[in-house]
Amino acid sequence: DLAFLAPDWVFPALRELGVSLWRGTTFREIVCQLIGNSGDVLIGRQMPMHFSDRKVNSVAWSSVIGTQLPHAVGAAWAAKLQKKPDVMIGYIGDGGTSSGDFHAAMNFAAVYQAPVVIFCQNNQWAISVPLSAQTRSSSIAIKAVAYGMPGIRVDGNDLLAVIAAQRQAVDRARAGGGPTLIESVTFRMGGHSSSDDPTRYRDAELVRYWEARDPVQRFETWLRAVGHLVDADLEQWTNEINDEISAAIKAAEAMPAPPIESMFADVYRDMPPQLAEQMRYAVAMGEGQKFEGAFPL
Repeated sequence: DLAFLAPDWVFPALRELGVSLWRGTTFREIVCQLIGNSGDVLIGRQMPMHFSDRKVNSVAWSSVIGTQLPHAVGAAWAAKLQKKPDVMIGYIGDGGTSSGDFHAAMNFAAVYQAPVVIFCQNNQWAISVPLSAQTRSSSIAIKAVAYGMPGIRVDGNDLLAVIAAQRQAVDRARAGGGPTLIESVTFRMGGHSSSDDPTRYRDAELVRYWEARDPVQRFETWLRAVGHLVDADLEQWTNEINDEISAAIKAAEAMPAPPIESMFADVYRDMPPQLAEQMRYAVAMGEGQKFEGAFPL
């Protein structure tokens, strides 16, 4: 039952796929989006790491850095004007805090006391650019002071600390207390992408330092310490997840390609005549039929 998650909305950045999973997106839907088949919830409109899902209130985003934050703040302002209890979560990376959209969103959110949480995943590297080249401020969280909102700096490798900080900010926004900026301090262990070689711009010793602070290992240690996890549980859960992923891949690979009509869907609420004619033409050509009728150039 995902009712407890409604009506809040998520405006993701690059690395928030786990948020969609937590809110109810399935492994099969993710694999379908990676393949771009008929089961793709985004009907082929986004790159693999640009995942979003309407049914879990996760909004599609752009590679243009920071643009999701004005969207989140605008939606929060609309919710406030409509007297709805919705809280918006806008995610951004440390590099994105140097963008103009970050400033615009922070200023607007504070001035209009919008019910929004701006969550910065500070993994300390914007591809190869270190945080020291992004700001002279002592932290990202402290930037909130200049805008007139609370700023919280949290250990991003401590799952329980992140949950507590996020819950506090969401409760505050829902109660009418306005926006909060959260800086979650973590570290990007691998490359930014498969074409990135992080050994060219950061020291191995720094990577080893953060390896010792791995968030998954830390949470596992805590679960064992309080008696919530034993080896049998870990083995069972690992097998269950692996089986679920394998089943998702098998099911997704068996699904057909998307129909040609999907290319024209979700562009307008009511499809205009010229687009409808182009769709009929595309369908006819795709099926090898002769198209009867005018085709606007």
